[in-house]
Amino acid sequence: MSTQSFSTPASFSTLTLPAEQLSNLAELGYAHMTPVQAATLPAILLGQDVRAKAKTGSGKTAAFGIGLLDKIAVGQYVTQALILCPTRELADQVSKELRRLARFTQNIKILTLCGGQPMGPQLDSLVHPPHIVVGTPGRVQEHLRKRTLLLEDLRVLVLDEADRMLDMGFSEAIDDVISYTPPSRQTLLFSATYPEGIARISARVQREPLDVEIDGEDEQNDIEQIFFETTREKRLPLLVAALSHYQPASCVVFCNTKRDCQEVYEALAGQGISVLALHGDLEQRDRDQVLVRFSNRSCRVLVATDVAARGLDIKDLELVVNYELSFDPEVHVHRIGRTGRAGMSGKAISFTTPQEMVRVHALEDYLQLPAKWQTTEKLLASPRVALEPEMVTLCLDGGRKAKIRPGDILGALTGDAGLTAAEVGKIDMFPVHAYVAIRKASAKKALSQLQQGKIKGKNCKVRLLK
Repeated sequence: MSTQSFSTPASFSTLTLPAEQLSNLAELGYAHMTPVQAATLPAILLGQDVRAKAKTGSGKTAAFGIGLLDKIAVGQYVTQALILCPTRELADQVSKELRRLARFTQNIKILTLCGGQPMGPQLDSLVHPPHIVVGTPGRVQEHLRKRTLLLEDLRVLVLDEADRMLDMGFSEAIDDVISYTPPSRQTLLFSATYPEGIARISARVQREPLDVEIDGEDEQNDIEQIFFETTREKRLPLLVAALSHYQPASCVVFCNTKRDCQEVYEALAGQGISVLALHGDLEQRDRDQVLVRFSNRSCRVLVATDVAARGLDIKDLELVVNYELSFDPEVHVHRIGRTGRAGMSGKAISFTTPQEMVRVHALEDYLQLPAKWQTTEKLLASPRVALEPEMVTLCLDGGRKAKIRPGDILGALTGDAGLTAAEVGKIDMFPVHAYVAIRKASAKKALSQLQQGKIKGKNCKVRLLK
């Protein structure tokens, strides 16, 4: 097993990619390869197995996406690539990115197969086999057992966020899925951390993989980390004070348990703070709506557990709060790595009690940096502020299956509704729903016009998410 790393940005033009793909990458704003892309793509394009450690936001999806698209024979209507993800949110995110990367060619069918969704539409889509399947282990396993999904012609298997799949108990399901694939396949394993189980699964399913570890220190230099000592009783009032002090436009608060997550959410909501919770007890549709509202700036604070937030990719996240330190230093680095991206500066604050100081020392040893401490007086002296969002979200009962596109929704809002493009924010499309962010002051007007009007000649039920 070999190890490889790159430190200087390299152009995609140095790779053996079709001119149409290079042009598409340029249009998408991919100027230079990120370290993980530069380290893995040459080997992936050559058909070598790869095991890579890289955190969320490092460009790993494009790394395996560009690589596997190069191996798809569009004229062969069989499933040639499978990407397994731990959560539906991550699977949806990966599918969207793959569709963007696949714009350079015609007729590549990409299908998402995840639990928590009706089987019927998935069975209909599988009548004509997709070239690429992105899914969660359990649902993919279900289709394999029913023989509605066939992997005899699979060329590339990707295990994305492999560490979280192991954390969530998917080890046996992964082994079962792999038993349906040909031994000649290429296997790519991407993970944010390297727990002991990663080496075992790699040894079982990969052949002499290139081993890549991307050092995140340079990215972490843009993140200011501050530690506050407190007590269990004072932790929650300190969080409320910190949010009033920093007044972040977007903030993720990490809790170690679902119970803490729910308690913190209820306490913040009671203080007039725009907040949502993300944990494992939510129904899938509720999880979708939480992520949509947070990413489109209809909510300022997201309280989440580590597993639930996996795959969360929010641009310009201003603040990360460790309500309680993780037991694992690698998980801590992964948490704070969600801020300070793409050349932006970020801030991460952590609360800890004297009883939890052993976790701080473990983190200092891991990062080879001393913790930066501040007293709590400045935070506690901040006047209380009710954090309100700049946007609200409208939900439309009509999505991709109704052939509705984001441009159709934008046209309806800026046409008959009379809104300016600046009043309309992010538009998210799902199979049977669409979500659109509207500036708060324009929400009633937009809701009224959409309820009275039509989109692509069709009436759509519209409601405001609260």
